[in-house]
Amino acid sequence: MRPIWQTFSRCDGFHAFSLVYLSPYSPEQNLIEILWRQVKYYWLRWGAYLSFDRLCKEVQLLLRDYGTERTINFA
Repeated sequence: MRPIWQTFSRCDGFHAFSLVYLSPYSPEQNLIEILWRQVKYYWLRWGAYLSFDRLCKEVQLLLRDYGTERTINFA
């Protein structure tokens, strides 16, 4: 199994990210988990999982549209 940074280095558009250790309870940083849950279960189409490259492209499109065409109410 290849390390996570090698896997993501294959995916164009994910150049400026870093892995950060989160403590078990950090509500100020868990907004990303809410966003990912929305992407994974509601916005991402099933066809995106057919290949890794397709998944990367679909996630990039969704994140590009976040804040304009796609929003989450954190209230």
